[in-house]
Amino acid sequence: MDAEQIDQVRRFNRTVTERVGVLQDSYLACDRPIGEARLLWEIGEQGQDVRRLRERLGLDSGYVSRLLRALQADGLVTVEPHPGDRRVRQVRLTRAGHAERAVLDGRSDDLAGSLLAPLDTGRRARLVAAMAEVERLLTASTVTLDALDPEHPDAQHCLRSYSGELAERFETGFDPVLSLLPDPAGLRMPHGLFLVARLHGEPVGCAGLKLPQDGTAEIKRMWVAPRARGLGLGRRFLTELEARARERGREVLRLDTNRALTAAIRLYRATGFEEVPAFNEERYADHWFEKGISTVSPG
Repeated sequence: MDAEQIDQVRRFNRTVTERVGVLQDSYLACDRPIGEARLLWEIGEQGQDVRRLRERLGLDSGYVSRLLRALQADGLVTVEPHPGDRRVRQVRLTRAGHAERAVLDGRSDDLAGSLLAPLDTGRRARLVAAMAEVERLLTASTVTLDALDPEHPDAQHCLRSYSGELAERFETGFDPVLSLLPDPAGLRMPHGLFLVARLHGEPVGCAGLKLPQDGTAEIKRMWVAPRARGLGLGRRFLTELEARARERGREVLRLDTNRALTAAIRLYRATGFEEVPAFNEERYADHWFEKGISTVSPG
């Protein structure tokens, strides 16, 4: 990794932590460290279950428990078992918690204003645009890819969402039973694999790879949730599946798609896939693509 890039990231981190007051014992003059303040804000008006809070903030369970105990001791939150599943703990703000959260919200607005106030109109716009870009890229870096069994609940969520979206977008609708892969179990090792993308612990995309014995590797069931689009996840899926296919000795990677999926078609072409004659009888396909992926020996 480029050393200059590493240095720039570290300088950025130091500037941000100093400028937004993270180094202070109390955050936003609320006599509370930033960890407790952030947790209080994330609990929100409706409350949260503790597991989701932990996944949302990327914190280990022990640290979250300590933060919650501190907030409980100050009378700001209650933590109770979920009425439908006692294994799940729910945290909610008390009246005092709602009041302090409102104070935090107002002071956060004031802090944001103090960052913008010294700048002229043009520089404010540049700073806000740069922040939006940094947020998008940092969010993209938090997405994880995991190989799951197609029957896993997160995999099933993605497959249902995939089918539902295609049913709306295709002129003829979409019924997975009528496709060439009616049973996602065909994406289970050793005949294939199924990747699920998660953002803050929630499934936001999937992509499968068929690995027929002595056959050509083929990408199936690739989908990205609307809220996760723009994070480069489609390209990341393609790169990962290509690497997995190459590891298993495959030299060609195939996929088919429908003409309604114009953004996907542009992505395939941009990543080196070339359109070829139909190689299957998929009823929902209008375009077929291939890409050579054999390892190139160094010259």
